Amino acid sequence: MRIEIFEGDITTLSVSAVVNAANESLLGGGGVDGAIHRAAGPRLYDACRSLGGCATGRAKLTDGFDLPARYIIHAVGPIWRGGDRGEADLLESCYRECLQLAFDHCMATIAFPAISTGIYAYPPGEACEIAARTVRGASFRGTVVFVCFDSAMRQLYESQLAAAAES
Repeated sequence: MRIEIFEGDITTLSVSAVVNAANESLLGGGGVDGAIHRAAGPRLYDACRSLGGCATGRAKLTDGFDLPARYIIHAVGPIWRGGDRGEADLLESCYRECLQLAFDHCMATIAFPAISTGIYAYPPGEACEIAARTVRGASFRGTVVFVCFDSAMRQLYESQLAAAAES
């Protein structure tokens, strides 16, 4: 597996799949979710409506529609409630499910935002550690791109990936 870090807009990437940090309705929201829905166009809303939502810790697949990515994997991360309500397990499950969908659909590249670190308030350092550890332990053999919205997040991913490589 190859791992890359990209600082910028996830909606511009020509990859097999972008991961949408979605809410349980899958019908759009703020942050990455809203940006992906706007960039993918109105057909995404209809496709997501037909999926009937998605539970926290799970992921579902749609076409990419107007995005350069072929697919969108909608992952519902946990809302941070202090860390003692299974948040880490649910976040890890998001990454595992996305990677399994990518593997099952023979995808070559998958781009992840920092799931749950926006409005869901997951501590970025802990979220990056879970992402790095889960991706390193996966059987996916393509390229994983961690997409960062700023340089501080990029530095967190760089340090967590270096630590994951050493263990």
